[in-house]
Amino acid sequence: MRELRSALLAAFVLAFGIGLSAQAQEAAIGHSAESLLEYAMSRNPEYAAMQAEADASSERITPAGALPDPKLRMELRDITRMGEQNASLSPSRVGSTQYTLMQDIPWFGKRDLKREIAELEADGAKGRALGTWADVAGRIKVIHSQLYFLNGSERLTREILDLMLRLEKIAQVRYAGGLAAQQDVIRAQVEQTNMRNELITLETERRQLQARINALLARPANAPLAAPTLLRSLPPPAKLDFLALEDRVRARNPQLFSDESKVKAAERSRDLAYKNRYPDFTFGVSPIQYQNSVKEWELMVELNIPLQQSTRRAQERESEAMLSAARARKDATANQVIAELSEALAGIDAARRAEVLLAGSLLPQAELTFQAALAGYETGKVDFATLLDAQRQIRQAKVNQIKAQVDARMRLAEIERLLGDDL
Repeated sequence: MRELRSALLAAFVLAFGIGLSAQAQEAAIGHSAESLLEYAMSRNPEYAAMQAEADASSERITPAGALPDPKLRMELRDITRMGEQNASLSPSRVGSTQYTLMQDIPWFGKRDLKREIAELEADGAKGRALGTWADVAGRIKVIHSQLYFLNGSERLTREILDLMLRLEKIAQVRYAGGLAAQQDVIRAQVEQTNMRNELITLETERRQLQARINALLARPANAPLAAPTLLRSLPPPAKLDFLALEDRVRARNPQLFSDESKVKAAERSRDLAYKNRYPDFTFGVSPIQYQNSVKEWELMVELNIPLQQSTRRAQERESEAMLSAARARKDATANQVIAELSEALAGIDAARRAEVLLAGSLLPQAELTFQAALAGYETGKVDFATLLDAQRQIRQAKVNQIKAQVDARMRLAEIERLLGDDL
């Protein structure tokens, strides 16, 4: 009995530990975009729906190219035997019974065209599923970058708040010694209030972004997320060559792939419309039963006569128009995708140059200006307004530096969405 209790207790502790470990692992996602993408791959409902539709489209290929089901017809002839008996439904008691087995056969090539159309439509569905995932992944990457920016802004705001507390103490000491006006102390306190208000705003924005990303992950809106600590690394400039990326986008963009499948499907639909000028056949074989034995056999061939030429010409013109529309839609998509690629590349280049300028020039200059202003205020050579301006400059430079880093990653996410793959 004691051994049983020990075993049950050990099992409970193990299960409890596994549950806590799973909860901790789920709550830990969010420190990097990769952890979010891995989680969303198997859980995002929008992507799962598109995958299911693609699977459904694939299952339409076999029936599209299959022959229609055969038909069996039975005819009871002379059920009263020339009036010699009451009506009967027994094949052995009627005059004769004809059994006809019929099979519809489309004109040569129609089945192949229908199968090809179904295959191309399945390819288009797969392209739409890939495009859905590329869109979901792009949104996750962008929101993660925005969360990183908010996290950095919050950290910087708290640092400035601590700095303003120190500046307030300096102003109080100078005011107590008659070296500064009381207005300096009040302005320092006002700045602190503004900082705390900004923290509230940042917290609100962070919760909103977390709710959006949890929706993409199919988690509760208030589910915890780890603070983003890692930004995705940027590829080297050699990988961001416009001509090379343009070729990759034209070859691999999910939307273009889907549009190309639609063009090919429209071409096959046009060919099928022209094939409808020719008749379809029905072949049949008929054994005829007299009483209890089969004594006759008949063969039958039937074909439809395509006389409604105005209807068929209208269908052919419709297929040509649909093909033109599919080609024009593909061209419009290609133009839009290439324009977005060029815009994203320009954005990455601008963000990189801005970050270099901020880190190498503006930020050091702002720090020197602030240190000089702080020293000047302590000696009474600079007023408090000048010190606050210097503090705002250094803060703005740091915020812009984080913003440039985040903008580059958001542009990278846009490029990868267009490519349908990571760089």
